[in-house]
Amino acid sequence: QVQLVESGGGLVQAGGSLRLSCAASGRTFSGVAMGWFRQAPGKEREFVAAIHWCGGATYYADSVKARFTISRDNAKNTAYLHMDSLKPEDTAVYYCAAKQGAIFTSPSPYAYWGQGTQVTVSS
Repeated sequence: QVQLVESGGGLVQAGGSLRLSCAASGRTFSGVAMGWFRQAPGKEREFVAAIHWCGGATYYADSVKARFTISRDNAKNTAYLHMDSLKPEDTAVYYCAAKQGAIFTSPSPYAYWGQGTQVTVSS
């Protein structure tokens, strides 16, 4: 069992930056792929970024490439999502998710989810 807790969301102006954190507990972080997803009101949950357990492979949605950076610190059992050049369309609840093994860009393979953190970008 893995428990995930996100933090770092908030209100920011367009063009600003935020860093989200996802602290994991309950089992070893080794071998666990981490993903970030987001869900805006009235929309389906969508993939944002994911990182392999060793940190060597990362994947991004086209909409956030070159603006967002996913990273992880396995010693701290924590994953991060650094978001730059934020746009109003980035406004959503952001969720971190974890799964054993390979990265997936769809939410269904992820077994563990955090409670979400709100990110609001004002224009």
